[in-house]
Amino acid sequence: MKTIKTLTIGLFMAAMGTSAMAQMPNWGCDEETQQKMLEPVSLYQDAIKQYKATKDNRWLEEAYPFWHQVVANCPKQSKNLYNNGTNIMRVMIAKAQTTAERDTLIEELMRMYDIRIANYGEGPKWTAKKALDLEEILKEEGLERYYVLYDQAVRMEGELEAAYLVKYMEATINYVRAGKAEPTLVVDNYDIASEKLEDELQKNADDSVKAATIRGYIAGVEAAFSPYATCDQLVEIYSKKFEADPENVDLLKKITNIMSKKGCTGQQLFFSATENLYRLEPTPATAMKMGAMCLQKKDYSEAIKYLVDATKGVSDKDKYMAYLYLGHAYTGAKSYSAARTAYNSAAEADRTKGEPYRMIAQLYAMSTSSASEDNVNGHSVYWAAVDKLQKSKSVDPSEENVEACNRMISTYSARFPKQTDAFMAGLENGNRFTVPGWIGESTVVRTR
Repeated sequence: MKTIKTLTIGLFMAAMGTSAMAQMPNWGCDEETQQKMLEPVSLYQDAIKQYKATKDNRWLEEAYPFWHQVVANCPKQSKNLYNNGTNIMRVMIAKAQTTAERDTLIEELMRMYDIRIANYGEGPKWTAKKALDLEEILKEEGLERYYVLYDQAVRMEGELEAAYLVKYMEATINYVRAGKAEPTLVVDNYDIASEKLEDELQKNADDSVKAATIRGYIAGVEAAFSPYATCDQLVEIYSKKFEADPENVDLLKKITNIMSKKGCTGQQLFFSATENLYRLEPTPATAMKMGAMCLQKKDYSEAIKYLVDATKGVSDKDKYMAYLYLGHAYTGAKSYSAARTAYNSAAEADRTKGEPYRMIAQLYAMSTSSASEDNVNGHSVYWAAVDKLQKSKSVDPSEENVEACNRMISTYSARFPKQTDAFMAGLENGNRFTVPGWIGESTVVRTR
């Protein structure tokens, strides 16, 4: 390919006065170097324009030597220097003739990202991009390197795109399957990834598009983790560690956190770890775990005691689970009104979750005897129950929640009063009606 002509550069430099040079943007190099780089910058940018117009990779090859000079000498010329650099280096790596040449170019790509981070920050994002490039270029050959980079990116302070958390979990599993770490690493890293994704979901609760995307990433992480997620597998993974060090607070937190998340609170390991953790570190967070343990044992009064204490002091991200557990405990104790209050508090703590509204719907469906004054055998409770399920679907459109709600709606709709029974009670379809008893919800008459 013919080299780009440089006549325009000479004309541009001749026309530029001293005052204009003083106003040039900061390229991360002194003025003398910056002036020397004017020609390479223009040649590199011209080649990039040609590439964008033609999609011909030969223009990226043409850009490479000029781009290389600019990065090496004036690393803050533009952020686009690095965005375009990824494409340039990937093309150069693909055409490498030998393994040694390829490896040298890969190291240059990695250095490019390091230079970008040093000059513009955003360490987590660009460290994860290093990992992604290594994974795509080297595949299994680069597993150890790209796993370490994903791990570094996830543990750095700062923003990280949620999509990389799925890649992190996939890399972790490949790393374990390759025999480079014990299965506990999968569980530990799942704990980190899922917590970060839940935080992102809460931050974007008001943006339905972003929330839906993040739910997709959560599903991806759950799918990657599922082979390691059964309660029996978690017990197998952690039992030996617990027996060897039963008063290790960090270990106890890991065991109780992951077993709580995966619904394994009925396991003896969970009971033992929870009791030890609460004895060693009696905090609102450990009180919540004690409450979950008592709930599993159906000791509802003790569960309520621990969980009420937990709701007063746990962090914002744990309030949802604390209130959800408290709702379960009150339900078990048949204190339905108190259970509804707890579930509403859970819904307020995390506006992306539909489960609290499903739980309230179940409370209503269990309360036909309290609404017997409705003159339709208490079946007005099902109108209020279906209302809550519709609310659940509106706040949590995840496939799992929608399917659960639809099943319940189908069941409860079949229990609406017959039209003739409603007519005899003086009720007509579409009229407003307040469900009697403790429910006291305003709803709409519906018949079957």
